[in-house]
Amino acid sequence: MARRVFYSFHYKPDAMRASLVRQIGALEGNRPVSDNDWEKVVGGGVAAIKKWIAGQMSERSCTVVLVGQQTANRKWINYEIIQSWNANMGVVGIHIHGLKNTDGKIAPKGNNPFDHVTHTPTKKKLSTLVKCYNPAGTNSKERYAWITKNLANAVEEAIDIRGAN
Repeated sequence: MARRVFYSFHYKPDAMRASLVRQIGALEGNRPVSDNDWEKVVGGGVAAIKKWIAGQMSERSCTVVLVGQQTANRKWINYEIIQSWNANMGVVGIHIHGLKNTDGKIAPKGNNPFDHVTHTPTKKKLSTLVKCYNPAGTNSKERYAWITKNLANAVEEAIDIRGAN
């Protein structure tokens, strides 16, 4: 049975790349939100955004942060990471900058988002515990193949890491 995961990513620049990863099928992810639906959520303010995130995370065992060029240290990405960790969910990052977008372009690699979140008990960066993978390959197709092959194992490892911490 596929794990149910929550995907966290910076919507505007990475929606296409995130869609590619979601379509792999190794995991059961949250339903993609359309531009119109997201505008309605955002229009409801902070409380509506937090409620939407909580609903999306419900009954998930892991959060997969799809890391693009501008993902690190974004307000809602940090919030989703913290909420996931506090809910005892596994948390893992996968760099997606090397996947092509709708224009067929790749982006520069972004920073590790877990460097911007503190693990409260130890006061260390969450990146000292949580893994953030940079898929191997020299082109988009090879990086996609790496993600396809390794995503399910990365999620299982993230759940194990969270269970031990």
